[in-house]
Amino acid sequence: MFLKTLISLWIAVLAALAFTASAQAQDLTGKVTRTPTGYLMVLRNGDDVLAHIERLAVVEQIQSASIFGIGFMREATFGFYDFSRKVFDPKTFKDVEMANLTGSIAWKEGKPSIHAHGIVTDATFIGAGGHFLGMTVGTGSCEITV
Repeated sequence: MFLKTLISLWIAVLAALAFTASAQAQDLTGKVTRTPTGYLMVLRNGDDVLAHIERLAVVEQIQSASIFGIGFMREATFGFYDFSRKVFDPKTFKDVEMANLTGSIAWKEGKPSIHAHGIVTDATFIGAGGHFLGMTVGTGSCEITV
């Protein structure tokens, strides 16, 4: 009886994992293309850049990778790390061109950890940059290579 229960529980866990991976993969449908060296992700208006990179890492089981990108952001939030308080001081910029995104995918405590830095510019070509805390795609697109 115990073995039967254990097998049933294991099947339920596997089914839940398959459903979760399938749901995550659906979020990436039409946004990711496999390339000879990795992936090209094209995100559109309203997409959360870091969340999509994390989903790709989970679905494709990417243990480590470099990421690079460009595109238009509705919002880009940078954080400057305050070592004395051990927190990021955030600053958000709206409707900016992301001139550069450079970063990495690693794993920490069983989930993807995205470390990304970049530069954005506004309509006057004034730039800002640093550690990305969040990015939401605006009009146009954002292209990320992994």
